[in-house]
Amino acid sequence: MKSFFNKNVKIALTIIVSLALLYWGIEFLKGVNLFKPANFYYAKFDKVDGLIDAAPITVNGFQVGQVREIKYDYATNKISVMMSMNRDLKIPVGSSVSIQSGLIGSAGMELTLGDNKAYYKVGDEIPSFVPQGLMDKVTSEVLPGVGGIIPKVDSIMTSVNGIVGNPALVAAVMRLDAITADLARSSQQLNTLLASVNKTVPGVMNNVNGITSNLTSTTSNLDEFSTTLKSMPLDSTMAQINATIANLNALSKQLNNPNSSLGMLINDKQLYTNATHAVASLDSLLEDVKKNPKRYINLHVF
Repeated sequence: MKSFFNKNVKIALTIIVSLALLYWGIEFLKGVNLFKPANFYYAKFDKVDGLIDAAPITVNGFQVGQVREIKYDYATNKISVMMSMNRDLKIPVGSSVSIQSGLIGSAGMELTLGDNKAYYKVGDEIPSFVPQGLMDKVTSEVLPGVGGIIPKVDSIMTSVNGIVGNPALVAAVMRLDAITADLARSSQQLNTLLASVNKTVPGVMNNVNGITSNLTSTTSNLDEFSTTLKSMPLDSTMAQINATIANLNALSKQLNNPNSSLGMLINDKQLYTNATHAVASLDSLLEDVKKNPKRYINLHVF
C-alpha cells in the first residue's frame, strides 16, 4: 500500500510539473515572463484590429509592457484588454493608450503619459482611443480627391486622343522625319567641309607666318624711319618755313596796300595802260623789222 501511494504521488507530481512547464513554455513563447513581477491595468476599445495577446506596449517607442489578455465584454459591447506593465512604471492620471497598426498587419499599443502628479492604481482602467488608420485616412482624405481628379483625367485623355488622332500631328511627325534627314545630310556635309578645312589650315598658317614676318620687317623699317626723322633738323627747317611764311605775309600786305611801292605798281591803271601801249609798239616794231630789215640793218661787204 505504501509503495503504491508513493508511485501515485510520483505520477501526479510528474503530471503537475509537466503541465506547469507546458504553461510556462506557452507563455514564454508568447513573450510573457511569469517570473517577472508586473502591474495590471485595463483598457476598453470598440475595435482591436490586428491586436493579439503578447502584443507590445510602448512609451515613445520603448517597450514597457505587453497585452496579457483580450476579452469581449458582453455587458458593454466593448473589448477589454488586460495590460501587463513593468512594476517600476507609474502611469499619471490623464494618460491614454491607443492601438497602433503596423504595415504588415500586426498591431501594438502606445501609452501616452500625462504630466499629472497623481497616478493610476493597479487594476484601474486607462482611457483609450483608436487612432485613424492608414486605410481610414485613404478613405476619408485621398479617395475624395481621387474622385475629383478622375473627371479631369478623363477630359485630359479625351484631349490627348484628339491630339493624337489629328492629321496635323501625323504631318508634323513626317516633317520632323524630313528635318532629321536634312540635319543628317548637313552634318555629313559639315564633316566634309571640316576635313577640307583641316587640309587647308597648314597652308593658311604658313601664309600667316609669312605675313607676320613681313609685318616684323615693316616694323623694323618704320623704326629706322622714325630714328631718321628724329635725327633730322626739323626745328631749324620749321623756323625757316615760318620765316618764309612771314615774308610772304608781309609781301601780301604790301601788294594789298595801294600806298606801297608794289601796291602802286600793281594798282596804277595808267602804268598798266602805258605798259600795254609800250608792248604793242614793241610788237609793231618787231613786225616792221621782220618786213623791212634793210631799213634798220646796214651790211657793208668788204
